[in-house]
Amino acid sequence: MSLKDRITDDMKSAMRAGEKDRLATIRLALAALKQREVDERIVLDDAQVLAVIEKMIKQRKEAITQFEAGGRADLVAKESAEIRVLQTYLPAQMSDAEIDAVIAEAIASTGATSIKDMGKVMGAVKAKAQGKADMGAVSARIKQKLSQ
Repeated sequence: MSLKDRITDDMKSAMRAGEKDRLATIRLALAALKQREVDERIVLDDAQVLAVIEKMIKQRKEAITQFEAGGRADLVAKESAEIRVLQTYLPAQMSDAEIDAVIAEAIASTGATSIKDMGKVMGAVKAKAQGKADMGAVSARIKQKLSQ
């Protein structure tokens, strides 16, 4: 079963269970997926579906930062709840040790020696860690390792 089909099934079960908040978030996700399919005239595969969901999570994290600055605890709670629903569709997150191992392997395979090689290393790591780790945090780790 594709990830998109799983999301659609979850929408149906949320509808049957009367989970209004979860249903609203799932509908937002399906709308974003459909929008991308229509805009690009393609059918999304699982990797592309993951990319859309990751983007939605990132947008909500940015919104939480803004709402916290504005003192809107109610909206922070709403966005946090949406993030929790969206994260159920992401693969299991990599541990710190796994991320470090992937970074070390990428540095070795690309022959990176300085911060100038950051792009090569990031490309190699992204292929293995996309969707399984916060790429912003991974980027910071790579930068730290290459600056030593």
